[in-house]
Amino acid sequence: MVSVLGVMAAEVYIAVIAIVCAYIIGSFPSAYIAGRLRRGIDIREVGSRNMGAMNVLYKVGVMEGILVLAVDIGKGAAAVALARWLGTAEIVQLLGGAAAIVGHSFPVFLKFHGGKGGATCIGILVFLMPWSVPFFLGIFGAALLFTRYLTLSYSLAFICMPFVAWLVYGSGMLVAFSIALPLLVGTRYIPRVKEMRSVGGSWRRVALRRNLKDRF
Repeated sequence: MVSVLGVMAAEVYIAVIAIVCAYIIGSFPSAYIAGRLRRGIDIREVGSRNMGAMNVLYKVGVMEGILVLAVDIGKGAAAVALARWLGTAEIVQLLGGAAAIVGHSFPVFLKFHGGKGGATCIGILVFLMPWSVPFFLGIFGAALLFTRYLTLSYSLAFICMPFVAWLVYGSGMLVAFSIALPLLVGTRYIPRVKEMRSVGGSWRRVALRRNLKDRF
């Protein structure tokens, strides 16, 4: 009995370490650092005021935006990879991914004022389901050709995730997670979408852009 309790305590301890580390990884403020180093600005105070790759791309530079995108995707993947490397159960790995999103949105290094977590969400789900990559990229590319709106395009691409989780991986837990996580992230975009609607004048104008540089 004592040994069983000891094993259980060790598993809980490792799970807590994995989740806390995932939060810290998610808190790494790549967009904020890019804005400060390259333009001397707080990325949270310009453009869409989001601490994310798209705002960096528009307000700092294309290369900086691509770098931040890669880092933020990597944060999500790294958080889940660490939990897996520590030998935790699948549920703990999923909680680690969610913790990385929380870290990105409420980073301890910036007084809990961060971004929305779209790129980090991509990293988490792609790491968990690598077979989703061609489907995700296919939907993203098609949507981008039609809308010329980067954020909307990758948001639509998340639609493929639950189907991949069900048809390829056969995991009900992954199905639920791949629905819940993008929805959780999506709620943080609602104020920005409303703002764009008021500026653009119509939902059609918000969704369909003239070109990739067209932004409210």
